[in-house]
Amino acid sequence: MPDLAPTQLRQGAAHVAAVLQKAGHTAFWAGGCVRDMLMGRQPKDYDIATSALPDQVLQLFPHAMTVGKAFGVVRAPWRGHYYEVATFRKDFAYRDGRRPDFVVFAGAAEDARRRDFTVNAMFYDPAADQLHDFVSGRSDLAARVIRAVGDPAARFAEDHLRLLRAVRFAATLDFALEADTARAIANHAGSIERISAERIQIEITRTLLESPRAGDAIRQLEELGLLRHIIPEASAMCGQAQPPQFHPEGDVFTHTVLMLNAMPPQPPLRLAWAALLHDIGKPATCRQTEERLRFDGHATVGAEMAAAIMQRLRMPRDDIKAVTFCIANHMRFMEVRRMKRSTLLRLIGADTFPLELELHRLDCLASHGDLANYNFLQEFLRARAAEPVLPPPLITGRDIMALGIHNGPEIGQWKQAAYEAQLNGQFADQDAGLEWLRRQLRNPG
Repeated sequence: MPDLAPTQLRQGAAHVAAVLQKAGHTAFWAGGCVRDMLMGRQPKDYDIATSALPDQVLQLFPHAMTVGKAFGVVRAPWRGHYYEVATFRKDFAYRDGRRPDFVVFAGAAEDARRRDFTVNAMFYDPAADQLHDFVSGRSDLAARVIRAVGDPAARFAEDHLRLLRAVRFAATLDFALEADTARAIANHAGSIERISAERIQIEITRTLLESPRAGDAIRQLEELGLLRHIIPEASAMCGQAQPPQFHPEGDVFTHTVLMLNAMPPQPPLRLAWAALLHDIGKPATCRQTEERLRFDGHATVGAEMAAAIMQRLRMPRDDIKAVTFCIANHMRFMEVRRMKRSTLLRLIGADTFPLELELHRLDCLASHGDLANYNFLQEFLRARAAEPVLPPPLITGRDIMALGIHNGPEIGQWKQAAYEAQLNGQFADQDAGLEWLRRQLRNPG
């Protein structure tokens, strides 16, 4: 086992295993933490598998909580962190395609064989510094392969979410799917529709955020037939041609894949979903003119489609609002060098502007490669670095009323007009602003 720096999380996992072993039980670290340690990575969490029954675990850890006693799962505390402790088991009959109908407690070998993928089915004894590998997980780890434990069709029939998890593990670890495992995923792709929208969304989000090349992961979902069952609107982007003078990379799906691949490591959730869905409206709005293909209104249509997709996947309302705003407005970046100063200031003053700007950069890199508008905005931001993005209004409603305007709606209209003039540089202080306002009131036309 690679020598990793000790952490409090690791010390706690060793303590929990030691308590179980001292009481006469077998206790191993299990699953992802073992895989990560063998890869030289610091685990983010540790799970413990044991021969102890749930009631025996509860006796040893009086403050433990049961989270699935029927499945042999107890959460044992140590210094503020809870470790999942599961009794070795064998599962039977997954009639709902997600969880076993019942389990029987068994030995370590049986427990390994009911797990999903070989690289996740290894055990490690921290006291003896000994690896227990009943399913050749270490050789698959060395070969950088995701292989289902045993019969892949049986594993995916038991738990349909494994169809997505296989792609996520392959993408995030930069591994390949073993051929029989990939074939079984394609054969059972439709089964993913039986999984709840929330669970599907979590898997897709993790794939987008944790993969070094998220676009390749989305392409693999499409090639395996999963994407059409999860986000058919994204699958529809495949084969949708684009004008080569703007998109030499190819169709809309290829463009989206390249954008996702160009994201920085561990991107913000909203950026990842905006990149995935920013051109979702193109197939629905495509029309051929004499000069070229056009996608009139695709940003507006795409925002509406993205909202429906994200609502269907039970995403948080604030994320939906931010992502759809970026999608609806992503084409306006083409006009930034021709915008009025006031419009430009409102653009960069929006809460979503950093997200919009990065989305624009990725959009350019994944198509024509022209970053002139991006560079223009960066220079504009640098020039205004010492100033507030949107300054406070110099003319207030009280100022307007003092000049004889008392109608409520009219006051609001003059406030808006004065602020636009201020942002456009037509006056620089309040006195000049009041003089501008007097002139406008004298000559409203």
